[in-house]
Amino acid sequence: MSEQTEHNQPGVVIVGAGMAGVQTAVALREQGFDGPLTLLGAEPHQPYDRPPLSKAVLLGKAEDSAFDVDFEGLGIELRLGTEVTGLRAADRELDTEAGPVPYGVLVLATGAEPLTLPGTEGVPGVHLLRTLDDAARLRPVLAAAPSTVVVGAGWIGAEFATAAREAGCAVTVVEAADRVLAGALPAEVAQPMARWYGEAGAELITGAKVAGIEEGRVLLADGRTLPAGAVVVGIGARPATGWLAGTGVERGTDGSVTADAHLRTSLPGVYAVGDCASFPSGRYGKRLLVHHWDNALQGPRTVAANILAGAGAAGAAGEVYDPVPYFWSEQFGRFVQYAGHHGGADTLLWRGDPAGAAWSVCWLRAGALVAVLAVGRPRDVAQGRKLIEAAVPLDPSKVADPATPLKSATA
Repeated sequence: MSEQTEHNQPGVVIVGAGMAGVQTAVALREQGFDGPLTLLGAEPHQPYDRPPLSKAVLLGKAEDSAFDVDFEGLGIELRLGTEVTGLRAADRELDTEAGPVPYGVLVLATGAEPLTLPGTEGVPGVHLLRTLDDAARLRPVLAAAPSTVVVGAGWIGAEFATAAREAGCAVTVVEAADRVLAGALPAEVAQPMARWYGEAGAELITGAKVAGIEEGRVLLADGRTLPAGAVVVGIGARPATGWLAGTGVERGTDGSVTADAHLRTSLPGVYAVGDCASFPSGRYGKRLLVHHWDNALQGPRTVAANILAGAGAAGAAGEVYDPVPYFWSEQFGRFVQYAGHHGGADTLLWRGDPAGAAWSVCWLRAGALVAVLAVGRPRDVAQGRKLIEAAVPLDPSKVADPATPLKSATA
């Protein structure tokens, strides 16, 4: 019996029509939920996938990246252009500009919003890339091939720089930290990736803070001025949860909704999934906030199963969400993949020469694989994910031999 039927209330309402929201709706139908199902999206566009925005859509190789989902056929009521402004748990109602929306079960899937540089709002030529509208605004700019400054040398900054170079722009990447991917990878692992910028014809400036942006130029804190026909800001994102302040939904210091192992929130009948929610990982012994596509694909299946099972009702155990995090990044002609979580690892092993075209890094803890980063070695990630899930002891000498398949590196 589902919670919707049990409480004889309005059905499931999902806030957010990105990957996590759409996949939750689809998973509910696939798993047999036949009650009312409403998907609320703040944007006016048909729900779409985000990864193509920084590649195919931005470079004019595709007009959009709409999901191939028959919402009408699945009986999913799609309300687009509907921004949710509040949640009143006592009434089981959402507030929107179009009026209140009652719910029986609520799923929060509002994703993340990009961080902005203070003082740059309204400055001509400054762009973020999070939405289809952002891509539509930026595409003709890059097509004109202006000198472009990318702020941020993380994963998204590297993808921006890659697209801008492919469009024929002169590119300068400015990073406040002293190296690329400072918040994501150890220095020794990120170091070879810094060389990719120069090889692609992009200038990389690290240890440089942006003091201000004016039309046509970027001012650095050390006094340098960079010409900029376009500025693209890629300095990270935060959970889009500000509207939940004062609602009783517990959030962490990072703004993420604090979900439990079943992806339930602190409010009865309210779940959270995707970029807006953190979850406790039993595998890694810490709470994880994963801002990646795969998390928005996998989590909804757990949410759907728990809604259908009535998880949250007294005595209901529910399905536990404890994935091996995974993501990929296409940058400077390379396919980079990462699986796991390397925090807490005690051993780092290289597979192959980082100066070459294909190499991997493996992190072990107490002899078992906990994370793998692969550049042009997709089998290492495919096999590594299974080894991480199995938590079996590995032979470090075999792991460090790039000619030995990872699946054959067990001790």
